[in-house]
Amino acid sequence: MSALPQEDFKVGRAITAEEWKALREESLYGLPEALRELPRSEILLGYQKRSIRARLSHEVTFIEKSRRTGLTWAFASDAVLVSAADHSAGGMDTFYIGYNLEMAREFIDVCAMWAKLFAKAAVESGEYLFEDLDPATGETRQVKAFRIRFSSGFEIVALPSRPRSLRGKQGYVIIDEAAFHDDLAELLKAAMALLIWGGMVVVISTHDGEANTFNQYVKDIRAGVFDYGIVRIDFDEALREGLYQRICQRKGEDWTAEGEAEWRSKIIAHYGQGADEELFCIPSEGSGVWLLPAVIEANMKAETKVLRWEMPSAFAAWPARLRREAAQAWLDQHVVPQLHRILPDKPSFLGEDFGRISDLSVIWPVQLAQGMHRHTPFVIELRNIPFDEQEFILWWVIDHLPRFGAGALDAGGNGAALAERTAQRYGMERIAQIKFTVDWYRANMPLLKQTLEALGMDVPKDVDVGNDLRIVRMIDGIARLPRVRNAEKGEGAADGKKKTRHGDAAIAAVLAHFASLMPVVSFAYQAVTGGAPGLGVTGAGGSPFADHSIGSMTPSLRGRL
Repeated sequence: MSALPQEDFKVGRAITAEEWKALREESLYGLPEALRELPRSEILLGYQKRSIRARLSHEVTFIEKSRRTGLTWAFASDAVLVSAADHSAGGMDTFYIGYNLEMAREFIDVCAMWAKLFAKAAVESGEYLFEDLDPATGETRQVKAFRIRFSSGFEIVALPSRPRSLRGKQGYVIIDEAAFHDDLAELLKAAMALLIWGGMVVVISTHDGEANTFNQYVKDIRAGVFDYGIVRIDFDEALREGLYQRICQRKGEDWTAEGEAEWRSKIIAHYGQGADEELFCIPSEGSGVWLLPAVIEANMKAETKVLRWEMPSAFAAWPARLRREAAQAWLDQHVVPQLHRILPDKPSFLGEDFGRISDLSVIWPVQLAQGMHRHTPFVIELRNIPFDEQEFILWWVIDHLPRFGAGALDAGGNGAALAERTAQRYGMERIAQIKFTVDWYRANMPLLKQTLEALGMDVPKDVDVGNDLRIVRMIDGIARLPRVRNAEKGEGAADGKKKTRHGDAAIAAVLAHFASLMPVVSFAYQAVTGGAPGLGVTGAGGSPFADHSIGSMTPSLRGRL
């Protein structure tokens, strides 16, 4: 299985100073000297700009970040531009909420600096007393707050971290280091009320534990529970986008890849075990079980069969005709009897994790049934099957899926050729060729988990498939497979052969789920009525893919968009 190349998952503290130096030099290789340096005219770094762009695209945006990346500094510039603008240009009040008074004072000071830089006239700047009414006791206290007023009539106010401080307010809310507020859930509830009349909410924070309210929101956003913007900026990403280069500019020092690597190692060493959470956006206590066994078992269906085919190594040396006949015979004997489980009027999708020698290939079709339930008619596992026969079986399955919408195939390592040929045959827009990365898993594993926890996808009632899902772990904050391969406990163990698995069915499942979320392109076509010589088309009722020697669809068979 090429789905989880271990080198792709060496992140954070695991990267040594030497490796970081090599990575940075490689990223700058071939660039002229002038482009290797961070332009001094670039006031905001790339990740700071990206965070503000996310705010422009969403009413609510959550940003999980490393320490000391300058996000508060960047959003102070955004606050000035918003509050200094006239109402007709989208101007509004800005309310900054940190968890202590010093954060409030610092934010207002930075806003004053930006206002001077932007030549935005501040009518008044300073501290004032905020009237804080406690509804529980009826007492009113005067709390120190800070603000800047602009000639636009709007102001930037740094408020205390109390949910009631937002009561009766309207505008743009920035909650800084949200994970460290005493009552974040209630504060967010109060902030969301400002959306009713066109406000905006940005929530910025380093992590403070797996169970923290901030992290729960982050996980829910990634799982699709909330349609909010989400941005992640860890220490290494900030470095790649110029953080250390900016530090060198401020200190008047020359930047080098070697110097950055040494500085990076020193900072990580200062944090010790806390570096994962403080620098790399990994909540503490975030390593462990990804899916509860009860969730996996609740989705299992006895009628969803796993259809397995394994051949000896000598099978690869058989003549092509005999191999093809053996593959067709296996399909006729094992898969054809399961075709009745395919829903004839429902859209179909497919995921495939590829393996040739030590790992399995797993083909996992799904159909969107009523209520968006993902119906799994069957799952196919192929062990030690040659490339040509794997291609033949995969295409045979796709050709028998009604209303086939999209597929997602493992395109890493040996799977790349099959993924590419399948995309050429069925359409590049319909077949996603997935090269797995940390970010891909971070984005897509939570979506599969959300579906399974809602009992929204059939899983075969099979011990090995269940174990594949069980071994997925939260490692460095990402749902992925451990390095260790597991021995089969089902049919493979029963026949006395030592066979291993590496979560192959789990990867096929997340690929199938990913495919089911891909946009489907509908098109009309005109059937060929007389047959086409040499193309294997049998007539109006024949499949244009009946001859599996065809490498790609020809224009005469594509139909019309």
